Amino acid sequence: MRFEISLDIDASPETVWAHLIDIERWPETTASVTRVERLDDGPFGMGSRARMQQPRMPAAIWTVTGFDPGRSFTWESRTPGVVTTGGHFLDPGGDTVSLRLTLDQKGPAAPLVSLLYGRLTRRYVTMEAEGLKLRCETHRSET
Repeated sequence: MRFEISLDIDASPETVWAHLIDIERWPETTASVTRVERLDDGPFGMGSRARMQQPRMPAAIWTVTGFDPGRSFTWESRTPGVVTTGGHFLDPGGDTVSLRLTLDQKGPAAPLVSLLYGRLTRRYVTMEAEGLKLRCETHRSET
């Protein structure tokens, strides 16, 4: 399964990046995430790990596998038979930022997981993008 969503955010790249990597505050941004717990100390970056809880889904451990400060990060969650990769990409364009979120699931159990959770997963990724947009644009109007 592959899902991708893109939208423009009317905020600076620095604002969007700061909110995007503040993963422990994601539950304030979207109802699709109920809890995020960092599993390591230090700044968020390559190799960082977090446990994420989402409604109607089992908790998952995510590990950052790609990190380009200010531009993108990818992370993976592994369960028996499925590797899920989430991508978070920013493309600055002046006063706006194009945000692209991707989610890929691969492995022998991926078709079954897609059947069981595909619609919910797509809805959650959309909610996350829209929540980040709202948070960043609201933050911009407060400054």
